[in-house]
Amino acid sequence: MSQRTPPRTGTPRVFYGWVVVGVTVLALLLAAGARSAPGVFLVPMQEALGLSRGTLSLSVSLGLLVFGLAAPLSGRLMDRYGPRRVATAGLALVALSFALSTLAHSALSLHLTWGLLSGLGTGLVGSVLGATVATRWFVRQRGLVTGLFGAATSAGQLLFIPLLTGWAGARGWTGGALLIAVAAALLVPLVWWWLRDSPAQVGLRPDGDAPTPDAPVTAAPQPDHLAMRRAVRHRDFWLLAITFFVCGATSNGIIGTHFIAYCGDLGLTPGFAAGMLAVMGVFNFVGTLASGYFTDRTDPRFLLGLYYAFRGISLALLPFVPPGYSLTLFAVLFGLDYIATVPPTIALTADTFGRANVGTVYGWIFCSHQVGAALASWLGGLSRDALGSYSAAMIAAAILAGAAAVLALGVTAPARRAQPTS
Repeated sequence: MSQRTPPRTGTPRVFYGWVVVGVTVLALLLAAGARSAPGVFLVPMQEALGLSRGTLSLSVSLGLLVFGLAAPLSGRLMDRYGPRRVATAGLALVALSFALSTLAHSALSLHLTWGLLSGLGTGLVGSVLGATVATRWFVRQRGLVTGLFGAATSAGQLLFIPLLTGWAGARGWTGGALLIAVAAALLVPLVWWWLRDSPAQVGLRPDGDAPTPDAPVTAAPQPDHLAMRRAVRHRDFWLLAITFFVCGATSNGIIGTHFIAYCGDLGLTPGFAAGMLAVMGVFNFVGTLASGYFTDRTDPRFLLGLYYAFRGISLALLPFVPPGYSLTLFAVLFGLDYIATVPPTIALTADTFGRANVGTVYGWIFCSHQVGAALASWLGGLSRDALGSYSAAMIAAAILAGAAAVLALGVTAPARRAQPTS
């Protein structure tokens, strides 16, 4: 199938990869905002539909689970058919799921729309799209671009919460859901028109290197269909998957799910806790961009070790921080490395298994991240019910982060790693 590309004359002034980055950022923002919507709409939905908190939580859990399981599927499809088709299809599913959810009045219909369909749509867009685009289009600045994508995801997760809260308060949860549906629908033609699967489609090389007579532009490297068979036999895959499992458990799982409730236990208001999450979002934006910058210039293994150690210290100190504005310090420190682990993890995946296979391999690594988040979310709540506080859960998360810091240093050093074939 031929693809229509923007007209070009002579040497482009701006590397077209940055146009692809801009479109991808918009898609990631929307997907992350859609993924954060269930937490915002939970109480308004309960009041409007008369369903129990447990029933609605099951729909949310199904969405999170499918989101994680969609990551390897998305990666496989992107490696085979390209990110353009997969991202467009994912955005269309997001629009459809949120629009249909406004018509749902039973638990089953919510499980299908709010849970399964929404999880699949956001998973196709928000799981490995950034990793695939960054590794296909950039070499010298791959870490910086990956950091930009991580910052976009962070902004969608943490900064969309006040926007959706205000919209839902003014127009009800259905109004908020329709807002996301319309935004996703508007992005569909934009992504289809401007996103390209590889630099070769527009006559370029990664990073904008101009073709030369002795090195003509060639088609993008083809993925290895046996990449996962090789990956599961490789120690580095399991080290990256385990450390990313800890990343999900200690970020989205324990803090993302329980921080507002933790503040409530301290006698603080939900508005204060939401403000602290916003502070995390701002500093996460800064930290993830900085992580991408340093990933291009430093051994990614050492960055991962530093990030996990820093996170472990932050979590270990949290139970001893007095309630009130002193929590701002924790919000700043934790926010700086909330998802700063993403750029070095993607860089190590690309270097070890080849950039053409990042979609497939990183998809499974990202799936382990979501499994960690889901387990920590559930076990953190059980611990709070059994012990009456979150202190034990925070200390356990700190120990996990410390273990991940040690494991990250066990990944094969770049100098000793065999050069990937693609």
